[in-house]
Amino acid sequence: MEENKNLTAERSLEIIRESIERSQRTITRNSALPMIWWGVCVVAFSFIIAYLWANHGGPVWNVLWFVMWIIGWAGDWLIAKRNETVPSTFVGKTIGHVWATFGIFCGGLGLLFSFIGSGVLPLELIMPKVYAFGCITSIISLCFGIATTITGLIIRNRVIQICGFIAGLGGFFGALHFPDHRQLFVMAAVAIVGLIVPGIIVRTQNQK
Repeated sequence: MEENKNLTAERSLEIIRESIERSQRTITRNSALPMIWWGVCVVAFSFIIAYLWANHGGPVWNVLWFVMWIIGWAGDWLIAKRNETVPSTFVGKTIGHVWATFGIFCGGLGLLFSFIGSGVLPLELIMPKVYAFGCITSIISLCFGIATTITGLIIRNRVIQICGFIAGLGGFFGALHFPDHRQLFVMAAVAIVGLIVPGIIVRTQNQK
């Protein structure tokens, strides 16, 4: 009788493990297109904002990042409707919390510096101009890399882990070397390395 209970407990643990692994595979497969989509959005808006910043009014154009978030979430919602449905699990909720935290912190930071760029808030009270905008791009790049790497660790995908690590550290140090609008080219590179490349790799692997 006790042996049957042990077998039942072992089988229950095996079912739970298989369920988690199946959820991880599905989430990984479903993440490919959203990663590519968000990467394309970041790259496109990085170039648009960089052009407007350099030629038509300065860093105030960073407010367009909020337009990108709206477009990005709309596209992500459409992609999610086409993807395979995944039951609500701890893995999925954890990934959602990671990116929600990233969005709240970096969105708030971006809003602050948008006010600074428009002259609503005085930049001199915080830090020197050139360093300030390089600093925010470095911080956002690092936070992005951390969020991506954690996502890769949660779903046990080595490609996403490595790309997130490279994008985060590369963007952090790279942005400090580029003043003004040119740091947005670093942001575009971060999106390519941290989103588009792993998204394409994951999608290719799942099509084999």
